[in-house]
Amino acid sequence: MNIAVQPGKYVVAVSGGVDSMALLHALQALPDLKLTVAHFDHGIRSDSGEDMLLVQKISGEYGLPFVFATGNLGPTASEDVARKARYEFLHKVRKASGATGIITAHHKDDVIETALINLIRGTGRKGLTSLKSIDGIKRPMLHLSKAEVRDYAHQHSLEWRDDSTNADLTYLRNHIRHRILSRFSPEEKARLHRYIQHMHVLDGAIDELLGDYLQRYSFETRLKRHEFIMLPHNVALEVMAAWLRSNGIRGFDKKMLERLVHAAKIHTVGRLIPINNNVNLKISREFLALESTER
Repeated sequence: MNIAVQPGKYVVAVSGGVDSMALLHALQALPDLKLTVAHFDHGIRSDSGEDMLLVQKISGEYGLPFVFATGNLGPTASEDVARKARYEFLHKVRKASGATGIITAHHKDDVIETALINLIRGTGRKGLTSLKSIDGIKRPMLHLSKAEVRDYAHQHSLEWRDDSTNADLTYLRNHIRHRILSRFSPEEKARLHRYIQHMHVLDGAIDELLGDYLQRYSFETRLKRHEFIMLPHNVALEVMAAWLRSNGIRGFDKKMLERLVHAAKIHTVGRLIPINNNVNLKISREFLALESTER
């Protein structure tokens, strides 16, 4: 399995499933890596403790330090709740161990599933390319398919445990995996993956153009209103999102962006539009301004 990771100290997220066990096996054979194995038991399945025991055993065989925690989230926990709890744990382990980053076992099939999930949720172009390596989180298997990862595990006679919740169709990811993508041929999946990669390139180009626009027409928390009003609606949505991100504002959705763009273009001078609990958008004749609610 061809994976590449820069030399350094990392936390490896290992669930005990085939993907992460294959990742761990490949990583421990690479030179100049100092690894800490981190396992998070969400507490969703009654038998999840056996996953932890397997990961602990294999970590010991590789001579790697092992850290785990239990979330006790319960069987009704959502995918988002489980994900947030898992990454909170992983980042704590990274800080405690002095590691430079976290390595996860996401692969090509995960990229496609995540893109479709975000498309359904209406997250826009960013959602199509959200699963990638970023600062602090490395995903070295994104070029590999699930089938290739499983073949590697079989070739090396690896041990793993299958998560029974992966068959639960009440989870959106499982519904997409088993009811939608299962109908795609390998060629169709490959085309979809190429499209996502193409969007990743376009995202970079669009972000550069947005950065240029903000350099010309924004002054940190203020944005020139006339120039903004003259933008086509879909472009204005992108500019508004980029401006909010440049000021450290996250967590907005398409509905919020639509409301802010509408207000920026037609509301009267002096209006305040709430963005979140801490920030309002203030409308003036010349500028759109982000103001703290504490004023």
